Amino acid sequence: MKAMIFAAGLGTRLKPLTDSTPKALIPVAGKPLLEHVILKLKSAGFDEIIINVHHFPDMIIEFLKQNRNFGIRIEISDERDMLLDTGGGIRKAARFFDDGKPFLIHNVDILSNINLKDLYNNHVSSDSLATLVVSKRDTFRYLLFDEENRLKAWTNEKTGEVKPSSVKDISMYNKLAFSGIQVLSPAVFDLMKNCPEKFPIMDFYLSNAESQKISGYIPCHYQMLDVGKLEVLDAADEFARRNT
Repeated sequence: MKAMIFAAGLGTRLKPLTDSTPKALIPVAGKPLLEHVILKLKSAGFDEIIINVHHFPDMIIEFLKQNRNFGIRIEISDERDMLLDTGGGIRKAARFFDDGKPFLIHNVDILSNINLKDLYNNHVSSDSLATLVVSKRDTFRYLLFDEENRLKAWTNEKTGEVKPSSVKDISMYNKLAFSGIQVLSPAVFDLMKNCPEKFPIMDFYLSNAESQKISGYIPCHYQMLDVGKLEVLDAADEFARRNT
């Protein structure tokens, strides 16, 4: 099975650590974040992984070399010339996903107890274009799903913004927070043909939500941690030791 790890971000919320180190190599419980995600994917049966890089890319490439790619096929999608955002990053890596099968995307800064194989199998058994791991947690940006867990809209509760703007009454939908893990069907690449070089995947989903089935997936007994801020690092150490 194939997967992609988003590791190209600047990690601005982790400054000053990321002034000299890519976010992917910030240590948590004695191992870089990237290693935690690679090993989790590998243990679930994902043996072909592509990683996008931008910030200190050579450090990530050297880290993989030193660890002999953890015994699996790992390739690099080089975005050092320009960050392509999540949607553009996926499309740039399209040549890697050449087997016609669904593939998993995992943010490098997400730790969780999710069973990735169950997630993948759930997507395969559905007719969804994409399956997004979501949860009930406090945030100010929410995805909005109908009673069948089908994506309908997005809202920012701080600003009151709603996408698409045609959605007027959001109270009828279930508010869930995206967890940075998703499975996509290769049909996304045809739909991305007319997108700009750089674009966010969530805007892509919202623009296709009426014509395509984009599903939410809530794992049982789900626990996750977004390791995106300095003040979370101590909790991340404890979380990683408890869940790995």
